[in-house]
Amino acid sequence: MKNKLTDLNNHLFAQLERLSDEDLKPEEIAQEVSRTEAIVSVSEQIVRNADLQLKAVAILAQHERMRPHLTMIGTDRE
Repeated sequence: MKNKLTDLNNHLFAQLERLSDEDLKPEEIAQEVSRTEAIVSVSEQIVRNADLQLKAVAILAQHERMRPHLTMIGTDRE
């Protein structure tokens, strides 16, 4: 897997640093704020997806016998 949550964390901190640049002109600040809103929106979806995956793994760990019935997640055993 190429992108990991640590990569997302790095992108978020990089954007925070861009927003903190005191040399930005007002129009550059507006552009960075717009970019930040887009990044936050996508980031929220990535985090929700990761949370859903963790919940699915926890359920599978607790209910292994259900795995054959959960065809939408796929398995290595197929």
